[in-house]
Amino acid sequence: MTGPSIEVRGLTKRFGAFTAVDTLNLKIEGAKCVGFLGPNGAGKTTTLKLLTDMIFPSAGECFINGISVQDDRKRALSSAGTLIESPEIYPSLTPTEALGMVADLRGIPVAERAERIATVLGEVKMSDWANERVGRFSKGMKQRINIAAALIHDPEVVILDEPSTGLDPRGMAEVRSIVRDLKKSNRLIFMSSHILSEVTDVCEEVALVNRGKLLFYDTLSNVVARFSDGNSAVDVRFARPVPPEVVGPQIARLPGITACTQLDPTRVRLQFAGGLAAQEKLLETLVGLHLGVVAVSEPESALEEVYLSQISRGD
Repeated sequence: MTGPSIEVRGLTKRFGAFTAVDTLNLKIEGAKCVGFLGPNGAGKTTTLKLLTDMIFPSAGECFINGISVQDDRKRALSSAGTLIESPEIYPSLTPTEALGMVADLRGIPVAERAERIATVLGEVKMSDWANERVGRFSKGMKQRINIAAALIHDPEVVILDEPSTGLDPRGMAEVRSIVRDLKKSNRLIFMSSHILSEVTDVCEEVALVNRGKLLFYDTLSNVVARFSDGNSAVDVRFARPVPPEVVGPQIARLPGITACTQLDPTRVRLQFAGGLAAQEKLLETLVGLHLGVVAVSEPESALEEVYLSQISRGD
């Protein structure tokens, strides 16, 4: 096995007669960002607590980088950084002081701590506030320090529990930007969320759970295609407005396209038959038209339709 990995096998957690996680099997390998999606009460946080040994399973086992969390907790979690349910930071401390405490708990040598603290504060865009009191910070700024604490020992696996919940729009955007940047550092990011736009924005793959059961795990493109009669969709953004007379004759008639909708002057939604292979070929052809393609994303509405249809089946 190469690269970071997370796996749960037959994971079950019961609280009396209530089953919060029900025989969950999930294996994730490689550096990427995976959204752990589900409604409130679906079992997401319970699963993450089991994965990080905060609570014990009724049955089953968890593995991080192939090491059993239940059999060898210290070694398994040594390569994981976690943020579960946003712990509070002592308001009288500065980020440097708070992260120094975490570095001490993580066993980072004293000689390396200053460099590691500076590095993680840079990763979460808080370098300018390194020596300010945390009590003066907004909730979003505190959350960024919590993420920095999860990164202090440079983990291969990062586990985040709804990191933007409760933040204002600016704070949410800041956290999402940080997660996008983390994807560039060869890490596996496993992020629970019930916000569809967040998953669509930062994740390549998604695992959907409801009532403690895994409904599916796949790439966003394959998920949408699987539950939409084989058709996929992408939103394409251009650097400059694309006239309707170009959208119709040039874009809408590309091979494989089943529908083309101009969302605004610089965005077009393309529906096409097939999965990732068809999408790759289509986008190569589209870029070849030299119309200024600058971004491609999964339509939030497409994931929303899949989400609602699958959740409703379990109700």
